[in-house]
Amino acid sequence: MAEEIQLYAQNRELSWLRFNQRVLEEAKDTRVPLLERLKFVAIFTSNFDEFFMIRVGSLFDVAQTDKKNRDIRSGLTASQQLERIFEEAAPLYKERDRVYAEIKKELNPFGICGLDIKELKQQERKYVKKQFKEQILPLLSPQIIDANHPFPHLVNKELYVIASLKMTKGGKEKLLKGIVPVPAFVSEILYLPGQDLRYIRVEKVIMEYLDTVFEPYEVSEANYICVTRNADISPEDEAMDVTEDFRKQMRKALPKRKRMAVVRLETAEKLQPEMEQFFCQKFKITPRQIFRTKMPMKLDYVFALSEKLPEEMRKTFVYPPFSPQPSKQVEPGSMMCQIRKKDVLLFYPYDSMEPFLRLIKEAAYDPSVMTIKITIYRLAKKAKLVEYLCAAAENGKEVTTLIELRARFDEQNNIDWSERLEEAGCRVIYGFEDFKVHSKICLITYRNKGEIQYITQIGTGNYNEKTAAMYTDLSLMTADSRIGRDGAEFFNNMATGNLKGDYRELLVAPFGFKNRILDEMDREIEKGSRGRIVMKMNSLTDVDCMKKLEKASRAGVSVDLLVRGICCILPGVPGHTDNIRVTSIVGRFLEHPRIYSFGEGDCQRIYIGSGDMMTRNTQKRVEVTCPILDQEIRQQIGGYLKVMLSDNVKARVMQMDGSLKKKQEAAALVDSQQVFMDRAMEERPQKKKLPWWKRFWKR
Repeated sequence: MAEEIQLYAQNRELSWLRFNQRVLEEAKDTRVPLLERLKFVAIFTSNFDEFFMIRVGSLFDVAQTDKKNRDIRSGLTASQQLERIFEEAAPLYKERDRVYAEIKKELNPFGICGLDIKELKQQERKYVKKQFKEQILPLLSPQIIDANHPFPHLVNKELYVIASLKMTKGGKEKLLKGIVPVPAFVSEILYLPGQDLRYIRVEKVIMEYLDTVFEPYEVSEANYICVTRNADISPEDEAMDVTEDFRKQMRKALPKRKRMAVVRLETAEKLQPEMEQFFCQKFKITPRQIFRTKMPMKLDYVFALSEKLPEEMRKTFVYPPFSPQPSKQVEPGSMMCQIRKKDVLLFYPYDSMEPFLRLIKEAAYDPSVMTIKITIYRLAKKAKLVEYLCAAAENGKEVTTLIELRARFDEQNNIDWSERLEEAGCRVIYGFEDFKVHSKICLITYRNKGEIQYITQIGTGNYNEKTAAMYTDLSLMTADSRIGRDGAEFFNNMATGNLKGDYRELLVAPFGFKNRILDEMDREIEKGSRGRIVMKMNSLTDVDCMKKLEKASRAGVSVDLLVRGICCILPGVPGHTDNIRVTSIVGRFLEHPRIYSFGEGDCQRIYIGSGDMMTRNTQKRVEVTCPILDQEIRQQIGGYLKVMLSDNVKARVMQMDGSLKKKQEAAALVDSQQVFMDRAMEERPQKKKLPWWKRFWKR
């Protein structure tokens, strides 16, 4: 008998595919500047790559090891999920090719041209041939494939030019295959001389001159390919020697990602039957895992195109520049003094991250500060935060950094930073064997008039100075002693391996987050039609949360879910989710805050933190969520939620079948991110003008 939840739930993988299709819609939006539209194609592609590496890779593992395992939300086995994924992925490839071709066509009249060899002018052909012979050919490592030259290992997400080769010797015809890795250390594109921004991809150049690369052979069926490998390495699933330094274990785990099973093969041209069979045999895949694409398989270069344009021309093709603004809540002077007087909330990227960095820098040199403790999940390649933490340690403060080395695809960066922090004298500890530490919490402990006091920062996003200008996130800084004591207890528990700590205010996963949120929902359920729930998160997959939301809907509670990505609950299902609305916002910035709001008016209770209502967050990660105790800041966040829910430009509303539909445009258009940018510019502190007599003497 099917689970009742399957009546109002959808499969998470299929939900994700619909979300990524929404990303592609931004690339089609003619109101978005052309090069920004091209970037959305690149983001769609990057998302797709990670989806195949992680989610499809995991499903293949499950399909091979537990054939009877069924997704509780949809009732599908892993094999059935894979069938549906391949079925729905194919049209997305065609849609992406079409969108890319349209954008490329629109850019051409402005001299921004990605070209094929046949489109080159005669002088450009000579230039490309010269560059190939002098700069590319010496770096190539071509290989034939026969009994003496075995098929090489193809690296995940790298490009390879392939061809069929034929040689006639002594009256005998010899058939074999050739393969040329596109050098990873060569620029993806070759810019052509001239004033226009004309370029050609390197793999196309190599394909054109394969006769030179494989000189003794007759070349046919030239193509280029790219493999995607399963990259779902979870060190907690490895047989781990607990006496070995965890950093060394991670160094061993990372190279495995390059050698794991192939889950997808992409080709530029349709493979001939014999070649298709060859690759299926070599990679142990089926034809359904082969996808043809008419556009580039690697699009990193598109993010640099605008830098090649003249300043005046660039304005036409990219978003108007916006820099995070100084917060109106923050005054010049000591951050610690300000926070002691009143809680401070920053809203990235509209507010600058600078006040938080100022706080850490001030604490590093303040003689009253004794300890600084922080959890780190992702950092930028260059991080002022690390400089200030190191300075604090060098100034005699006790600095503890809990670094999660398993932050997917950032593992090496975190290993490097952990070594830098240790060298400066910081105490570095790592996450748990079976639980990732994903929380964003920083605790400053200081002595004031003989009394130990705290300043606590809790955020929804990473301490990453680069993404703080690209992701929307909230960062709360408070001197509330209740939050501070919980923060101190949290770090003590992390240092002693205690996941079951008891906290009065903080909601800490895996044992104290979900249950508290479910309890808050129960309070609203008791109110019936007077109840109100608004939750904003990246994804919603947790079954207990979905069941509670369905119960709330049946009780008449008004429920709004702002879910950027995966959402497994279906709204509007008669008798189950009639009172639930699901909205997804995709825009210039990546929506990232986690906000949980219950009730309305003076009785409204709001929490912010690091955890989504996903099973992995609620059960397999250490997450910290914090109540907003300051009434003004509660109203401030409530105002943010209202603006987002009124968005009718970048918002999409989920339908009962899981599809996302654009809101009907009203007379007043509301783009929530633009609203927040405009407010930040209007509310930024104005520089005080000098008195006229001082301005006179400065002449």
